[in-house]
Amino acid sequence: MTEALHKVLVLDYGSQYTQLIARRVREQRVYSEIWPCTRSLDEIRAFAPKAIILSGGPSSVHEEGAPSIDPKVLELGIPVLGICYGLQLMSHVLGGRVVRADSHEYGRAEVSFEAKTPLLEGMDEDGTHPAGQHRLTVWMSHGDKVESLPKGFSVLGSSSSCPFAIVADPARQLYGLQFHPEVVHTPRGVELLSNFLFRIAKVEPGWTMGSFVQLEVEKIRRTVGKDAVICGLSGGVDSSVVAALLHRAIGDQLIPVFVNNGVLRGGEAEQVQAVFRDRLGMKLRYVDASAQFLGALEGVSDPEAKRKIIGRVFIEVFDAAAKEVGASAKWLAQGTLYPDVIESVSFKGPSAVIKSHHNVGGLPEHMKLKLVEPLRELFKDEVRLLGRELGLPEDVVGRHPFPGPGLAIRIPGALTHEKLEVLRQADTIYLEELRYAGLYDHIWQAFAVLLPVQTVGVMGDARTYEHVCGLRAVTSTDGMTADFAQIPWDVLGKISTRIINEVRGINRVVYDVSSKPPATIEWE
Repeated sequence: MTEALHKVLVLDYGSQYTQLIARRVREQRVYSEIWPCTRSLDEIRAFAPKAIILSGGPSSVHEEGAPSIDPKVLELGIPVLGICYGLQLMSHVLGGRVVRADSHEYGRAEVSFEAKTPLLEGMDEDGTHPAGQHRLTVWMSHGDKVESLPKGFSVLGSSSSCPFAIVADPARQLYGLQFHPEVVHTPRGVELLSNFLFRIAKVEPGWTMGSFVQLEVEKIRRTVGKDAVICGLSGGVDSSVVAALLHRAIGDQLIPVFVNNGVLRGGEAEQVQAVFRDRLGMKLRYVDASAQFLGALEGVSDPEAKRKIIGRVFIEVFDAAAKEVGASAKWLAQGTLYPDVIESVSFKGPSAVIKSHHNVGGLPEHMKLKLVEPLRELFKDEVRLLGRELGLPEDVVGRHPFPGPGLAIRIPGALTHEKLEVLRQADTIYLEELRYAGLYDHIWQAFAVLLPVQTVGVMGDARTYEHVCGLRAVTSTDGMTADFAQIPWDVLGKISTRIINEVRGINRVVYDVSSKPPATIEWE
């Protein structure tokens, strides 16, 4: 990013909502980055943020080894907003007192305040409430609470159980919220963040996908020089956008390679070749490594093991492709996104690994190709915007996400060729019917799962004992949180009828009504 572009730094203390903070900032055309809270004062100073936000987190400031902050960060003269644990930590290191709450406060709460600060500017539009105060509906999630504030701080808002819900030290430009403004359950939380950014930190918006393209093209050219870059194409949105961005930056230095890993959806291999070779004019190389992948996966049922095996074989195949290209191929481009990085990388202290992603967790320690990951600071919806900015066709940009491990993590348990073919047929029917019903573009992700159970059925007056097919469809903005899609019953009924009648090996269809959290979108 250029010096002229104002930046906001989000220090991550392990909250499940940290990504949402960065998203809310970017939605207001302000560039933000998430850094682990372990980064040094010198690194923060060199980044030159216009504002710093301290995320929430699961720790207590009193725990041994609890993540902390260099107090000098709070003396840089940069406006700081502490959220939940961030507020508690700021209070703790500056001399306040943080104690265990009598009970964990989780859920909606009402915060009363008086609108006498830039942070709460415009928040009194709902009218005056009793005692001359105004109220905000907010989302609480904390086990500790601030009992006394550091010197210089004052109370701006409180709830019945949280006397220090909104606090500030305007002289030092330090602000704190005990609740989470970044979640939708705090209806006016975006306005609070906007006030902090624009009224307090004086941040100037200026980050767009057009500026991102320009800066990333320059960065890619500086990074790779005249070397060749191999790009793994899966046909999904992420790898497609990576390929388009790299092609704009380095032209024929890009060597797009499509690997058939044997766990693709029906017709995937043919479709990818048609789009990138015929429609977009790239010199695509096709490698059928299905036997190599399926051989390595034979008998493996643990989902983490599957992911790591696929990641390992994936890199082996690309190393082989690089040898065919010659010594000029020194880079491997991947479509790693922010959620991939955050879910897969754990620093000592607050973060916990949810699951490894093939783009991150499956890489061998001594990989022969260096990585270039131009999307690793973006969320999925931002990647779609980038794809449109680069001129990719809508049928590519609008595709539902498809994981790198493919159908391997949609068949819990060990894989077989028979199971893969059964699932491909069911998945194809499912997506066809969603498109026929006009629902595909309104759903974030939809797919079929072949469950590791068999049930009794009756078909043609005969007893059957066959597989159960699970259907999953979710609505989401960025994949970090998701709700199950409310597909009309008649559409679900038609999908079920077609799958049972047309796919040999399935006699029962169920629909997954879990949200994320607590479930993940994928089953493995």
